[in-house]
Amino acid sequence: MSEHRFSRLQLLSGRDGLDRLNQASVAIFGIGGVGSYAAEALARAAIGKLTLIDFDDICITNVNRQIHALDGSIGRPKVDVMAERCRAINPNAQIIAHKRFYDAEASDELLADGYDYVLDCIDHITAKLHLIQTCHLRGLPIIASMGAANKLDPTLIKVADLADTTKCRLARIMRRELRKRGIERGVRVVYSTEEFRPLGNEAVICAENCVCPNKDDQQWSCDDRRVILGSSSYIPPLFGLTMAGTVIRELLGEAAWS
Repeated sequence: MSEHRFSRLQLLSGRDGLDRLNQASVAIFGIGGVGSYAAEALARAAIGKLTLIDFDDICITNVNRQIHALDGSIGRPKVDVMAERCRAINPNAQIIAHKRFYDAEASDELLADGYDYVLDCIDHITAKLHLIQTCHLRGLPIIASMGAANKLDPTLIKVADLADTTKCRLARIMRRELRKRGIERGVRVVYSTEEFRPLGNEAVICAENCVCPNKDDQQWSCDDRRVILGSSSYIPPLFGLTMAGTVIRELLGEAAWS
């Protein structure tokens, strides 16, 4: 059965291309609305080694946008549930799960193996900056997700150098902070040009009284988050799928990035 698992992909990539994907090692930092869909797309693209990094457990509020958030998985570590899905998709792949928060202290350990590609799907700005800067310095190819929250128009999603992005508030912060670190260009991102949507006045119960089953064990629960943004069922997933598609095309030699 294994020879047929990726036969439809082989029709597009050829045998050599499929072998290239099977030999590739890719890391996804952040297994949420963006990262979970990116991970699944990469698993279904025959990537031979996937490393999943996330500190968080699945929350009931993740159900609207995260592929692993289902009845039965609430309260479980995101990386463990996603690793199980990826292994079920491709039992021959090597799937490594790290329930860790990425920061400067964890950086050397989590990047020690080296990767053919890194996907930054992190929400935390300080961690995001450090990961991008470290990959840039080490020469590790990286693609980063910009702001996927408070968006509804899927036709405005784009891939570009961070220096060329417009209308994305997170991208503006990242450009400014990375310039301070000597990085002007060379960071590929997925972003949206949709205008910022102001938050509504509706009460978010989880922001005031977190209902996550393991909240006392979390580094950050909903109680600790000053702002909880709105999200749709399709924009974060489309960000993740776009990131995965960009990585797959580059690994196949179809979209070289300088």
